[in-house]
Amino acid sequence: MKITEGLTDDMVMLELGKRIARLRIDRNLSQSGLAQMSGIGKRTLERLENGTQVQTRSLIRVLRSLEQLDALNILLPEADLRPMEALSFKGKSRKRVSRSRKKSDASETWTWGSET
Repeated sequence: MKITEGLTDDMVMLELGKRIARLRIDRNLSQSGLAQMSGIGKRTLERLENGTQVQTRSLIRVLRSLEQLDALNILLPEADLRPMEALSFKGKSRKRVSRSRKKSDASETWTWGSET
């Protein structure tokens, strides 16, 4: 199944679990063997493969053991500073989000809350 925006969180977790199980089986690893390689409990790996929530650290350890950790670069590419941003921020990256400034409409007149 392709992971798309239309899937629920539970469906995405289930699909990730199936893919990890497939990678494990393709590498001829048992659940206990992969769990031991990853430094996690067998039950944690079972939960991961069943689509149940696990700690992100456990997922990272399993991906590393399956030699798939670099796939996270596709998921979340490194944020590059665009050339125009480099000029306007003098080479520094943004640390905060600025509030959007609402443009006031000149035709609106300001009144007190009790005046209508």
